[in-house]
Amino acid sequence: MSEEIKNNEENKTEEFKAGFVALAGKPNVGKSTILNNILGTKLSIVSPKPQTTRMRILGVKHDDDAQIIFLDTPGVQKGKDLLTQSVMESAVGSLNEADVIAFIIDDRGWTKEDEEILENYVKPLNKPTILVINKVDKIKDKRQLLPLIDKVSKKYNFVEIIPMSATKGDNLFDFVDTLKKYLPVSPPLYPKEQITDLPLKFYIAEIIREKVFHNTSKEIPYSVAVEVESIEEGKFNKNLLIIRAIIYVERENHKKIVIGKKGQMLKKIGKQAREELEHLLGKKVHLELWVKVKPRWKEDLRLLRDLGYQNLS
Repeated sequence: MSEEIKNNEENKTEEFKAGFVALAGKPNVGKSTILNNILGTKLSIVSPKPQTTRMRILGVKHDDDAQIIFLDTPGVQKGKDLLTQSVMESAVGSLNEADVIAFIIDDRGWTKEDEEILENYVKPLNKPTILVINKVDKIKDKRQLLPLIDKVSKKYNFVEIIPMSATKGDNLFDFVDTLKKYLPVSPPLYPKEQITDLPLKFYIAEIIREKVFHNTSKEIPYSVAVEVESIEEGKFNKNLLIIRAIIYVERENHKKIVIGKKGQMLKKIGKQAREELEHLLGKKVHLELWVKVKPRWKEDLRLLRDLGYQNLS
């Protein structure tokens, strides 16, 4: 009997799958929302504005029969500064690393941008690619969905096409089950308690940056970077984190907007970030924010490396 149990356990180990899945697509199609909702926790910041994600975010989904390592890639962007160079290297690197590509479009249908990404970045890799049509809840006339699926099915040899609403949860876990079919047989690649490789400083900085995105407009969200200078435990209260961070902007008038009249905007950003960090970290947070002008910070190699953009030379 013990031999039979042993054989069953060996078979289970042999059948276990683990691998990397790149979430690819143009900005603002819901890649980060898909990742966050699958994991049941927030790793990638989200915003209605495009180009929110700036670097590869790794998130691990642990199941009894598989471990799926998601790579939330930045949307393909154009520009010549060092920051954009880093964003693009991160996106391309994630596609190269992946065992499976989930190519994501949304309710806007197939666009010229989708065509360019498919032709230039996805097709040359010749990897199993699943097409996800996200935000289908926004398609008012559902009769439009079948023609859209028929149209996109002719664009490439997608192994699967899955309509989805990440925000509503529709087909989200069907997508997870479908991914497992295309992963290699492998033992787990990450410990069960690990869901990301993000350093805590980066995680905190991204939450603060998200609040800037939500509360400012026009070019300001794209001219902002956040550096967490220090994280300390309270001297007399170990359940308290004292976090000090700098919000960098490119111009003096941007600094005035981020601070706001009598400091009200900065207080609002700080309050929202603090409340979310307390919820996510399970500790009380004392958050100190400063705003500094750093012209052309997107070209500052040292600062970009300090901010976590490691793939720059």
